[in-house]
Parts: sequence; structure tokens; C-alpha cells
Amino acid sequence: MTRVLDSELDPAIAGRLKRNADGLVCAVVQAHGTGEVLMVAWMDDEALHRTLTTGRGTYWSRSREEYWVKGDTSGHVQHVREVRLDCDGDAVLVVVDQAGPACHTGTRTCFDADLLS
Repeated sequence: MTRVLDSELDPAIAGRLKRNADGLVCAVVQAHGTGEVLMVAWMDDEALHRTLTTGRGTYWSRSREEYWVKGDTSGHVQHVREVRLDCDGDAVLVVVDQAGPACHTGTRTCFDADLLS
């Protein structure tokens, strides 16, 4: 399903994004100060616009097919410090102050388990 929505995202930013076939870009979420990778999520233009304008991590849930603001149900809020676009335009880095665990499993990061090497 390709996401095609009207968004108020700055056209200069939107023009630099390289979206996947579903209209999404990967969002890597990193802890401010430590650089720890907390989680990975997906954003479309509207999710990125909401993140930039509200200062709260807002993502597109591929499983629920709806927007979600990190912390609205769990209380584990992400206060966005900065958002950076990678050199290829196909991913964003969202630097946050994370309140509580970032992972839906209750761990600090989504990368606390399953060490592969």
C-alpha cells in the first residue's frame, strides 16, 4: 500500500526524502547525550511534519495503519531534541530525551536482547 497523503511538511524537506514503495522512511531513534540507539520506526511525510512541529516522536504504525505518538498510551514519552536526514534521504535520525523504556517490551531499547555476534 503506497501512502499518498496531503501533508504540511515543508516542501523543501519533502523533496529530499526518498521513500520506500509504501511512502515511508526509516526513523532511527537515538538517545540524546549517550548516542544509544533506542528503536527503529517508520514515518511518512505527515508523521515527520508532526514530529517537527510538536516536538514529540510521531510515527506510522504499519500493523495498525495509524499514527502513534510515542508515550501517549505508555507514558514513555519521547521529547525530540533534533531530527537529521541521512546523506541518501532514505532515513531520518530522531534524537530524543526518552522518558522510561523505549521498547514496547518494557526494556530501555529495542536492542537489549538477541545479540547475533
